[in-house]
Amino acid sequence: MNTLIPLARGVAERLRARAQNLAVAESSAGGLISASLLAIPGASDYFLGGAVIYTVQARGGLLGLEASDLEGIRSASEPYAALLAGRLRQRLGADWALAESGASGPTGNRYGDAPGHAVLAVAGPVERVQTLETGRDGREDNMRAFAAAALTLLTQCLDGG
Repeated sequence: MNTLIPLARGVAERLRARAQNLAVAESSAGGLISASLLAIPGASDYFLGGAVIYTVQARGGLLGLEASDLEGIRSASEPYAALLAGRLRQRLGADWALAESGASGPTGNRYGDAPGHAVLAVAGPVERVQTLETGRDGREDNMRAFAAAALTLLTQCLDGG
C-alpha cells in the first residue's frame, strides 16, 4: 500500500479541487484500488463506492450486466473494462468511474491472457482505456501493479488527457 497511497492522495486532491466523485469496479486488483483511495482521510468527499467484480454473479448482481450486454465482448479486454466503467458511472451517478480486469497470476486466465495482463478504463469527462502487461506471474506484485497503473491512468484523465 505504501506505493499506492501517494497516487491515491493525488487523485483525492484533484477530485476534491473539482468537487467531483469517483466509483471503482475492480477485479484482479482485489480491492487495492478502493482501499488506497479510502486510506486517504476525508475519502467520503470523493469516493462514492467500489466493488470487486470477480465473478459472473457479481457482475450481474452489482452492475446489472446481462449476457446480452456482453455480446461479442470477453472479460479482461478493453471493451469489457470500458463497459464496466461506463455502467458503474451510470448506476452510481458518478462524475468518474475507474474499472480494472485482468489476470493477476500465478497463471493466466481462461481467455488466454498471461499472468500480469490487465485492462484499465476510465469513464468520465475524459475517457481512456489501456492494456497493461507486467510480464510477471507473482500475484501480489501484479495486484499492486494493476492498482498503481489504474490510479496513474485516472490521474492522467483528471489532468485532461
